[in-house]
Amino acid sequence: MTPRWYFDFVSPFSYLHWQKMRPLVEAGRVEAVPIVFGAVLHALQIRGPAEIPGKREFIYRQALWQARREGVPLVFPPAHPFNPLAALRLCVAADCTPQAIDAIFDAIWHEGRTLDTPQALAGVAAGLGFDDPAAVLADPAVKQRLRANTDAALEAGVFGVPTLAVGPDLFWGNDSHDLMLAVLDDPGLLREGPLAGVDAIPVGVERRR
Repeated sequence: MTPRWYFDFVSPFSYLHWQKMRPLVEAGRVEAVPIVFGAVLHALQIRGPAEIPGKREFIYRQALWQARREGVPLVFPPAHPFNPLAALRLCVAADCTPQAIDAIFDAIWHEGRTLDTPQALAGVAAGLGFDDPAAVLADPAVKQRLRANTDAALEAGVFGVPTLAVGPDLFWGNDSHDLMLAVLDDPGLLREGPLAGVDAIPVGVERRR
């Protein structure tokens, strides 16, 4: 099965990681799969990083620092988190092509716009060949495909975005890219040596919930 890259447009780290993943998607080595990160959080009953005071400010600074280090322009939209459903549905309707992913990510994280309504999406949608974004966003087939993507991510064990799934192994975050590339080039890397034994480390104590 082709490795799957799970992402959500609400994540600045997904935007940053997309700059590295795009060539792999274009080459057919990886499949880009948009999901609803909020639905993943709800299913796992956990809070997202931007929902935790202190951590929220840290990850925003971290995203901006990574962007500067990597030479990627990054401008936060007017408010964050925002509702990414409209952007995700447009991406699905456009068959998740690299061009569609580029256009949506750039509008949000390069131009600093919030694409959360049909009106806000109109320009990007038109550029992707959709004259009626409201109809696209209301299409039951589009909604179902996005739901199926999210269900597949949950079944794979995804807990955050961006995540690359290579077989049963998950690699989370923009800063994990080097490890992802190493495993893509050598799938047996995690099956030998110290990397192979991490799942056998016993849990020493569990926090009461």
